[in-house]
Amino acid sequence: MERGSSGRAQRRIARIGKQLEASEEKNADQGLMMTETMSVGLPALDLSRAFPQATPASSFPPLVSDYFQLHDLLSKEDQDLRMRVRTVMEKEVAPIMAEYWEKAEFPFEIVPKMASLNIAGGTIQGYGCPGLSILGSAIAAAEVARVDASCSTFILVHSSLAMLTIAMCGSEQQKQKYLPQLAKLDTIACWALTEPDYGSDASSLSTTATKAKGGWILNGQKRWIGNSTFADVAVIFARNTETNQINGFIVRKGTPGYRATKIENKIGLRIVQNGDIVLKDAFIPDDDRLPGINSFADTNKVLAISRIMVAWQPIGVTMGVYDMCHRYLLERKQFGAPLASLQINQEKLVQMLGNIQAMALVGWRLCKLYDSGKMTPGQASLAKSWNTKRARETVALGRELLGGNGILVDFLVAKAFCDLEPIYTYEGTYEVNALVTGREVTGIASIRPRKA
Repeated sequence: MERGSSGRAQRRIARIGKQLEASEEKNADQGLMMTETMSVGLPALDLSRAFPQATPASSFPPLVSDYFQLHDLLSKEDQDLRMRVRTVMEKEVAPIMAEYWEKAEFPFEIVPKMASLNIAGGTIQGYGCPGLSILGSAIAAAEVARVDASCSTFILVHSSLAMLTIAMCGSEQQKQKYLPQLAKLDTIACWALTEPDYGSDASSLSTTATKAKGGWILNGQKRWIGNSTFADVAVIFARNTETNQINGFIVRKGTPGYRATKIENKIGLRIVQNGDIVLKDAFIPDDDRLPGINSFADTNKVLAISRIMVAWQPIGVTMGVYDMCHRYLLERKQFGAPLASLQINQEKLVQMLGNIQAMALVGWRLCKLYDSGKMTPGQASLAKSWNTKRARETVALGRELLGGNGILVDFLVAKAFCDLEPIYTYEGTYEVNALVTGREVTGIASIRPRKA
């Protein structure tokens, strides 16, 4: 009896073992099939299949956001420049930017394309620079930003901050030495004012410059410096230990005691390589001290002009978002009809369009005030702060219009939504720029809090 029971038990165990082996083989086959399926790609990863009624941003939409026909207010030269920049950005830059944005890497392959546009140096006359009108330079900045805000920040840091500082505050020798190569983008520049402890309170910077035989010794730190991880030259601001005033210096890559490291984990302008700069007993020759910067007021002269360009960045960003939303609403169908046929979507689209026209006209008028010599720092600050605030509202509406696709980088709007946040903050936060204008219109300074 016991021997019979034992035999049955053994046969049962053997049977279960064979079943387990068969099951494992089946699972292995299924796993292989799944691996093979995953290796060739699921249809959902192909946007043309997943969203057949919505074209991704790699095929950029035509411009339909110039509703009040700003183009007609431009000179023939500026119109041609606008179209040239638009063509290169749409055809050659747009297809690759989402990939680099996701990786938070800079696409060095676009540098020759940007150089071919001949816009680096903007309004600077001579030294191989294009000598554009202020409006032409602003329009070019907007056209770059329409496709990619990071790309426009790269060129604005290089051109409207670093190159402009050398042009306005450098010696003739420095202009001859640096500007021609910078204009061709053969060398790249960054501009270092902000510090870890001093953002909005930039005039209180603590980086020091101490006179030494034949030059200066720089010590300190800078933060949020765009282009810094690969720039060939950096315009650095430091406090003169003898005069306690702000001076400017050109620091070349490879200078002993100079180091730049990338800031990771940004949610906006991910392509821009913002960095932390450390200066430890970095020796800068006398020839590389900028003679025209002897106080923070001299730095502000550069910022007042560069804010014109930054005021045009959100114009370009929102134009691109509107153009994408306009095409998307016409292409994408829900409930048997294009999304554009819904009243609520049309109202949002028109609200976006109205914001863009107002922003563009503010930017256009600011350029005209500059041309006539009437522009004030308060006017530049108002244009920057007001335009970025309206742009924030506009891209938020665009994100809503795209529904679930509004959070995908592939459809431009999510990327622009994130990229606008740092633009809203840099070159003076919204609040600081508003208070610069407030000080100008009231005669009362309120930026610095009263000390207890």
